Amino acid sequence: MACQSVSIINMDEQALLGLNPNADACYRQKAMVYFEQLKESQDAWEVCAEALAKGIYSDDHVKFFCFQVLEHQIKYRHGGLSPAQQQLIRETLMKWLQGQLMNSQPEKPFIRNKAAQVFALTFVMEYLTHWPKFFFDLLSLVGLNPHGVDVYLRTLMAIDAEVVDRDILHSPEEVRRNTLIKDGMREQVIPSLVESWYQILGAYQQSHPEITCQCLEVVGAYVSWIDLNLIANDRFVNLLLSQMSVEDLREEACDCLFEIVNKGMDPTDKTKLVESLCQVLQSAGFFNVDQEEDVDFLAKFSRLVNGMGQSLVLSWTKLAKGGDVKAAAEALRALETKVPLLLQLLVHDDDDISANIVGFCYDYLNVLKQFPLLTDQQKTHVEDVMLAVMKKLTYDEEYNFDNEGEDEAMFVEYRKQLKMLLDRLAQVSPDLLLEAVGRVFNNTIQRWQTASFMEVEVAIRLLYMLGEALPASHGAHFSGDTAKTSALQDMMRTLVSSGLSGYQHTSVSLEFFETVVRYDKFFLVEPQHIPNVLMSFLDHRGLRHSSPKVRSRVAYLFSRFVKTLHKHMNSFIEDILSRIQDLLELAPPENGFPALLTSDDQLFIFETAGVLIVHGESPAERKQALMRSLLTPLTDAFRLLLAKLASEREEERQAALADCLSHAVGFASRTSKAFSNKQTVKQCGCTEVYRDCLQTFLPALSCPVQRGSLRSAVRSFLHRMIICLEEEVLPFVPAASEHMLKDCEAKDLQEFIPLISQITAKFKDQVSPFLQQVFMPLVLAIFEVLCRPAEDNDQAAALEKQMLRRSYFTFIQTITSSGMNEVLANQGVENVERVLFTIIQGAVDFPDPIAQKTCFIILSKLVELWGGKDGMAGFPDFIYKHIVPACFLAPLKPSFDLTDAQTVLVSTWNQIYQTRLFYILDVWTHFTKLVLLSFLQTLSECALTLKMIHLRRGPEFIQYLQQEYLPSLQVSPEITQEVCQVLQQPDAKVLKNYMKAFFQRAKL
Repeated sequence: MACQSVSIINMDEQALLGLNPNADACYRQKAMVYFEQLKESQDAWEVCAEALAKGIYSDDHVKFFCFQVLEHQIKYRHGGLSPAQQQLIRETLMKWLQGQLMNSQPEKPFIRNKAAQVFALTFVMEYLTHWPKFFFDLLSLVGLNPHGVDVYLRTLMAIDAEVVDRDILHSPEEVRRNTLIKDGMREQVIPSLVESWYQILGAYQQSHPEITCQCLEVVGAYVSWIDLNLIANDRFVNLLLSQMSVEDLREEACDCLFEIVNKGMDPTDKTKLVESLCQVLQSAGFFNVDQEEDVDFLAKFSRLVNGMGQSLVLSWTKLAKGGDVKAAAEALRALETKVPLLLQLLVHDDDDISANIVGFCYDYLNVLKQFPLLTDQQKTHVEDVMLAVMKKLTYDEEYNFDNEGEDEAMFVEYRKQLKMLLDRLAQVSPDLLLEAVGRVFNNTIQRWQTASFMEVEVAIRLLYMLGEALPASHGAHFSGDTAKTSALQDMMRTLVSSGLSGYQHTSVSLEFFETVVRYDKFFLVEPQHIPNVLMSFLDHRGLRHSSPKVRSRVAYLFSRFVKTLHKHMNSFIEDILSRIQDLLELAPPENGFPALLTSDDQLFIFETAGVLIVHGESPAERKQALMRSLLTPLTDAFRLLLAKLASEREEERQAALADCLSHAVGFASRTSKAFSNKQTVKQCGCTEVYRDCLQTFLPALSCPVQRGSLRSAVRSFLHRMIICLEEEVLPFVPAASEHMLKDCEAKDLQEFIPLISQITAKFKDQVSPFLQQVFMPLVLAIFEVLCRPAEDNDQAAALEKQMLRRSYFTFIQTITSSGMNEVLANQGVENVERVLFTIIQGAVDFPDPIAQKTCFIILSKLVELWGGKDGMAGFPDFIYKHIVPACFLAPLKPSFDLTDAQTVLVSTWNQIYQTRLFYILDVWTHFTKLVLLSFLQTLSECALTLKMIHLRRGPEFIQYLQQEYLPSLQVSPEITQEVCQVLQQPDAKVLKNYMKAFFQRAKL
């Protein structure tokens, strides 16, 4: 249909055409405009009310639209409605409901849900004032009409969402209102509501099971805050239990009973309630889990049993702490009689059923942990739980190791729950656990060639898990004394000498290597096993496994294995390096063959090679030769690739080449991880090798394309070389800095500043001439980037500038705190002033507590260096004109929040939660910063700056405050005197506390 303009008189009917999802865009737009008009109008919404009351429209979308308009009036404008209009809303709802009772077909569920929301909103607004008989009017109208009962039950759930649901945030005023509503309902209507539920549950069990299920949901929702005796009585519970046998109802009946069991109550009464429920359920045959085929019901039943079990644990805990020995013993007896049922559910083939009972199992083991001695029955229970856990840890045959999806992820999470049980079992009875695992492990490993991968994997997994579960006193250690060798040591010996490393399944291969590395200390006491295990790492079982997943993980595990045991590998070093030679090759972009390892995996191999070379027992000349042979292929390839990159015009190809160049630098950098300091580099004769690498890599800084990734790689290498080569690296720094400061972006500068700061802090006076030379070019580059215009709503650019500004102030702080004030002092008067003013600006003008704190630290240090009688000329004047005002003006800024950090944190979290902004990374970053730092820390540094001024200027400063500055701020003579007295106190803490109170008063 073509769109035409519509006169305002006819717009209502035509606008409604746009409510149809298939309508043209212009009609949908008209419907939206019409909706806004009806919402904002004082009385136009009454058209919608009349339409609902009289059932004028048959179109579902129009009816939904009318309820939306009504909902808006009640939610946002109820207080402004006249009594007659409020009465109209009540009458409209009741007439609409009356119409439902006469209809042969109920409304669509989405309309009934919206109607229930409107009923609930009206109830919340009017129950305490204009409509105290809300429920009685509703019940008398609907009777037992199924359409009416459906709306009544939906309304009760909508009221629960508005008044009770703890997951919905409410204002303090809404919380008070909701409390009054619940109190009023308890006094006036709850017994009648409960009676209506009982009637509904009995009346519709056969004819309308969906209504019965709704009613069970309502009972479960309301039972948490009403008198439990109204529900937990013979007639009601018997009705619920009878519905446990009805196929269409039993899952909801289970959920309802779960909510009843979870109701807070006296521990003795709770024990009796649970026991009575269990007796009835057991006599009805529900404890015969093996005979039940409906896994969905069993999952619900398992959750119910879990609730009952945890309730009994809580009752026992309270009674035992309270000293009621008899009642506690009864609760413990009740608890232990449920363990056989717990075990049936825990060991069930369906993991959802098993997972639902883990909480009860964990809590029961926690109870046993508190007993010094276990009874024979309790020991049997512990052993049975162990066997169940071991069985359930086993993979299913259907587990897809090559393409893990949602089901696989759920099993991994489920395994984590089982691990918690295993850890708790270790605390209850470590000896029993060690014995049980040893039995399973040895039985499986003896027949590993014929056992399924699931059996073999779980046997090794259990051995692996013992490392965290068992305390050292129970075997989680290894001894060189054969008379004292532990069961754990015996299992490790069996593992590495069994040949099991050759088992052809990904899960077993991974578990083998994980366990070998978890227990690498075993090889310190039995080093004779190292050669065989080394070969398993190096051949088709490990680094050359057919699975990329195994190869990747083994690359990391191999590096850990070598780091621990390199002293025992001296005779194998060159053999190992020869065997991994092809894994150390830089894969050029044009190579069409898939590499065995990714570049990330190769980093671990290069680090491993470095560790082997550096920590071997070869003479320095041999180490130098080995290191050069390791790094020369990288530098040779780097030169060739860099030349290709400079002449390459295709952007995708440029990116691939730059990526490869970055990897080359990263690999060389990773080999240096083997050195702890300059001394070890010299001892190994490798200084010249790394100097050559630097010489090769630095030209990449002047490459005109792909500058970001290349600069980042070379900058990281320089960081490492500062540690490894120390002053040997200094000749390279000026040229490198010059290249990195050309055509900078905010991110480039932000990453460059830590490098200069590292050099400054490490070499101090040695680099003073260089710093004096590079200081202003760096500062000017920062200023230029900060001054670049950006879009107002460009959050990423704003954040980059904020981080750069912080880095700049941190750099100035590094210079001043390193005692290198001459770097700043020798920049010329104009430049020094310019820098000083940026520090004042950072302290006062930017609402960034991290930057402000840094700026006050700098100002305090500068006052210490230059603020005395022999300080920099003109600086005392700067103190009085700019630093002192900054100390008072910054905390007085509206953006300077003097609230406690926790208050800032909570309010910010609420704001983020309510707007769902926590999905945005930038907001989360700001949120975490609030956790770490508050404005109070800045105020503390501000106070210390004033203290330092007093230390350097003495009575002159006090006189200035008394006679000039504080009077200019309209501070009274009494407060001025207070400030000056506190400043002269020796304890800085007194000043900090006083300044906080001073500024809080000033802001009132």
